[in-house]
Amino acid sequence: MLFAVACGAAVANVYFSQPLLVTMGHDLAMSPALVGSVVTLTHVGYGLGLFFLVPLGDMVDRRRLVVAQLLLLVGALAAVATAPTAAVLLAGMAAMGLLAVVAQTLVAFAASLTAPAERGRVVGLVTSGVVIGILLARTASGLLADLAGWRSVYLASAVLTALLALVLHRVLPRPCSTAAAPLRYGRLLRSTVTLFTQERLLRLRALFGLLVFASFSTLWSSVALPLSEAPHSLSHSAIGALGLVGVVGALAATVAGRLNDRGHSHRTTGIALALLTVSWLPLAFTRGSLGALLVGVVLLDLAVQAVHVTNQTLIYALHPAAGSRLIGGYMVCYAIGSATGAIAATFLYTAAGWGAVCALGAAFSGLGFALWALVRSDAGPRAATARGVRRAPDGKG
Repeated sequence: MLFAVACGAAVANVYFSQPLLVTMGHDLAMSPALVGSVVTLTHVGYGLGLFFLVPLGDMVDRRRLVVAQLLLLVGALAAVATAPTAAVLLAGMAAMGLLAVVAQTLVAFAASLTAPAERGRVVGLVTSGVVIGILLARTASGLLADLAGWRSVYLASAVLTALLALVLHRVLPRPCSTAAAPLRYGRLLRSTVTLFTQERLLRLRALFGLLVFASFSTLWSSVALPLSEAPHSLSHSAIGALGLVGVVGALAATVAGRLNDRGHSHRTTGIALALLTVSWLPLAFTRGSLGALLVGVVLLDLAVQAVHVTNQTLIYALHPAAGSRLIGGYMVCYAIGSATGAIAATFLYTAAGWGAVCALGAAFSGLGFALWALVRSDAGPRAATARGVRRAPDGKG
């Protein structure tokens, strides 16, 4: 649970700014184009961190790495909270995104501390913290900004992050004294790419991750647009509260981890992808029915979380000694999917309306389901664990 809370708190920083952009722009006299770059730079930083920082968990003491990243994240948050100019704000946002990948370091850390028979359940619980952090970030930032201004959001997050760094420093296990000699950093990064070329299961699961998060981002990057218009005309706070509904689906999907532990990973993936595709049917009626929207949100978040948990559990088992590189590489594909869905959805809504957005989300989901049907089966947890005893691409493990 502590890992889940820390993951949620870290990744929420990437999404806090979305309801605050207009206020930030007015406060720092930023042009509309410059305001838009706030989100872009945060996500660019996050993507770079996935490739350049998360793999370090296979090279150095994860306990020290987590605490160091959290303390540096405190500094980045403080810089954002006190930014006197747009340049300082943008630099702080990029640094904050870069360091928020500590969430993925924690996912790999949790997996490494868990017996293979229970890894799915634990990864499911920790990953639920990530998804809940994403869903609740907008709600929390909107409420705090209404009460005490946009800077209070990042100041409060800095305090929470510092507290988490202190707690994790005290409770995280120290490394075994018989650990293998560390890799050189350049070789570490090259082996991340090598893993993709060698492991079919990693490529397949990364593609599933890209497609489901493209669908996820298609909804959450654009749903505020029809809800803020007639006939609903909801306030920003009411729209932000929609994330609370998504939490129901994210929590329910922890069952996917247990099913994975029992060897049902392929079936769980297929059912989840089918639900993800079906979820766009009620979502298509958002303009006429808030009830249909709520049903669609629960189904979509449940399905996305189920596939995500199954993906991470399976790929970690390929090479436990390279767990951070596997998780980091997989999450790069997740980031590509999220960015693709967000950009395409906002463009389509402007050009063709909500119906086109729903068609796009259903297309991403349906493509994932079709891929699953073609594959028929993949390595379950037992097979993947058995393969994990082979030598890793770096020559260790």
